[in-house]
Amino acid sequence: MLKAIYNAKIVTDGTILPGHAVVFSSRIEAVVPETELSSYQPAELIDAQGRYVAPGFIDIHIHGCDGADAMDSSGDALARMSRSLPRTGVTAFLPATMTMSFDRVEEALQRIRTAMGTAGGAEVLGCHMEGPFISENYRGAQDKRHILTPDFAKIEKFVDVIKIATIAPELPGSLEFIRRATARGIVVSIGHSAATYDEAMAAIQAGASHVTHTFNALAGMNHRQPGVIGALADHDDVTCELIADNVHVHPAAQRLLLKLKGPERMVLITDAMRAGLMPEGRYDLGGQPVTVKNGEARLANGALAGSVLTLSRAAANFRATSGLPLPKVIELVSANPARRIGVADRKGSITAGKDADLVLFDDCLTIYATFSHGRMVYRGYPDADYNC
Repeated sequence: MLKAIYNAKIVTDGTILPGHAVVFSSRIEAVVPETELSSYQPAELIDAQGRYVAPGFIDIHIHGCDGADAMDSSGDALARMSRSLPRTGVTAFLPATMTMSFDRVEEALQRIRTAMGTAGGAEVLGCHMEGPFISENYRGAQDKRHILTPDFAKIEKFVDVIKIATIAPELPGSLEFIRRATARGIVVSIGHSAATYDEAMAAIQAGASHVTHTFNALAGMNHRQPGVIGALADHDDVTCELIADNVHVHPAAQRLLLKLKGPERMVLITDAMRAGLMPEGRYDLGGQPVTVKNGEARLANGALAGSVLTLSRAAANFRATSGLPLPKVIELVSANPARRIGVADRKGSITAGKDADLVLFDDCLTIYATFSHGRMVYRGYPDADYNC
């Protein structure tokens, strides 16, 4: 059945198209001037009331939300995340694992494999494997008892599932791991690492091309010891994740990263844990107790433990922090992550032939409706647009 969204400002490919309509079924059929819409004879017309329509958002690093976590052994955790994330404009995501016993990691990877491709809500595209091949000194909220030396053989049977693997490149065996993983199509990301500049550059030369939650769980940059931050600044092709909640990274540092990399090489993520979309209180992450208070998730020792950020709020925050125009900000949560994990042929822009993953929002990035593969999976009824 053909549907059409009209009376919209269509955000795609870095521009805004006024006076156009999106015609879609499970895929996008066409983007046409409204004067030509009648020729398609859509069975359902959706009035956007002058709001924005953009490609569905893609979160390539999220541990959980709405009380569910990707490491939960219960079978419905991923389904719950899938159902809940469209409230935030997300139509596809990579659930992220944690450093736990490797049996638990394997079980999580198998559950993610089973869930891949389903689109009852937001689509599971694969996994971001965060740990266990990380630095003990920069483990953040990861459990040091389960940290392992990099060994590609341990994950080889999951190459169809793992889209991104975070690794500390200073660890023994890391360069061999990077070469083998990238040869099998996995994006290797530097993270939770004490790597020096030389170690990070060696990893990049071996094939690492991404940085996990930039600035967080990495050695700080010094003019004599530039570390991972110096390496990513020195190499144009490296892409960088950013948690734009203004807690994990100061707005000035966010603007510095934008100047270093440009918007084309940045991806906004949430790194959210199960407390996302939930009341403040006590939760857990990777088997460790977490307290959520004043919008911050922390371990008992005060370390940040993921976030309670949503991707729509990350985009709104970064728009205010950076001054980037809205179409460029939207690319940081749609086109850029789609390219990074190799799904840009079907996601990330409103282009004929791609999946009809669409999100409808206002100037404040308040989500009004979300479509996954052409099906409305969320409809909100905010009282009114508000000043933001």
